[in-house]
Amino acid sequence: MAVYNPKWLTLTIAFAVATLSASTVYFWRRKSKDGEEARIQGLEASLKNALEKCAAERQGRIKAQQALRKALVQQNSESYELSSYPMAPIAVIQSCFSTRNGTPRQPLLVPLARARLKFDAARVPSASLEGLERYSHCWILYVFHLNTDLEKLWKHPSQSKFKAKVRVPRLKGERIGVFATRSPHRPCPIGLTVAKVDSVEGQTVLLSGVDLVDGTPVLDVKPYLPYCDSVSEAAVPEWVKADNLLAVASINFSRGFSDGLADCWPVVEKRSLYTSQHEFEGLIKQVLSWDIRSVSQRSRPHNSITRTGIDSINDTAAKLEDHEDDEISGQGGGGESISSDDVIYHLILEGLDVSYRIDCDSNVIVEKASLCLSQNETTNRISVHDSV
Repeated sequence: MAVYNPKWLTLTIAFAVATLSASTVYFWRRKSKDGEEARIQGLEASLKNALEKCAAERQGRIKAQQALRKALVQQNSESYELSSYPMAPIAVIQSCFSTRNGTPRQPLLVPLARARLKFDAARVPSASLEGLERYSHCWILYVFHLNTDLEKLWKHPSQSKFKAKVRVPRLKGERIGVFATRSPHRPCPIGLTVAKVDSVEGQTVLLSGVDLVDGTPVLDVKPYLPYCDSVSEAAVPEWVKADNLLAVASINFSRGFSDGLADCWPVVEKRSLYTSQHEFEGLIKQVLSWDIRSVSQRSRPHNSITRTGIDSINDTAAKLEDHEDDEISGQGGGGESISSDDVIYHLILEGLDVSYRIDCDSNVIVEKASLCLSQNETTNRISVHDSV
């Protein structure tokens, strides 16, 4: 007869429950794992489909953009006259150079030449400039907006009278193909220059070493990259290397120049890019260390120069077609022949009219500085900025 043992019954029941629990846990773990794998597979498939759809949409968008661009620039096989691209300035230059006259012919020649590059807040968010301050220099693409022949851009090529050759200073007025020069008078009046980045503040960049006139519209800004933008083995013609042809022999200030500048400085200082009168005098000296006169002004015999009043200059400038021959602005009436020592030239910097003389031996005497009487007078005292 079997003896009833509660202890073994309890153990048997406990073992059975443990076995059942283990089986249940294993089942649910397996089911959970299978479910997780299925969910991951589903997500992977969904991601793959999304990527394929995105790639297809991108390809379709590219094809649509190409078709639109082709339609916009559709033209006959031999003419580009109907081509156009919608571009607009994104910034403007506030420069120390009030007019083209005196604006350096190349960048970085005048280290003290400063400018503010102010971006259009509606077109360019300030975040677009983040990181630019880490570069020492930047490229600037701009428009030669003061060219006097811009109306040619709207004319048919057969009527534009585009000049294939221009006169350059280093060749003493000899003409050479426009694409072998940096002349501003080009089929598309777009300029390229490099400038030193001094600081970036919001949507304003402070630059130095500029060769840009005040009010210049800017199309784009790119960082300067020495490893690819500087070509050590680059070759140039011999005449490009002849910088000494444009260098002056000496620069001296007249005895009363500093006093005259001191009288004007309180007015100029409020909007100036320079912190002191002394620093501004340094700018004048750097600008005039190169002969900024036009080719015709340097080549015209001094003893045949006729003193000309402002009104005569206005009439002459309006009729100029060559854009390289400028009349000199003198003081007083017109008609009499004068010597080289009596010829007065004008340089407009930050609204100040700086007058100077230069003799036959290229010695510069800076006479005085005075506030410009009017914007018209400032504009009409310019000479052409012809460059290599």
